[in-house]
Amino acid sequence: MKKIKITLVKSPIDRPERQKKTLKALGLNKMNATREVEATPQILGMVRKMNHLVKVEEA
Repeated sequence: MKKIKITLVKSPIDRPERQKKTLKALGLNKMNATREVEATPQILGMVRKMNHLVKVEEA
């Protein structure tokens, strides 16, 4: 599978608890944290819900 690089660019402060848990599931704990993950349908769905907080690039 192809990989994508996800970077947290906006703070999760004042966001619903569900969004905070989704970010934690993606492995993004701190600002500017970057993770390289497989582009599975589950990950892509989480990224789609968090697109206002993260930046996505192909790796």
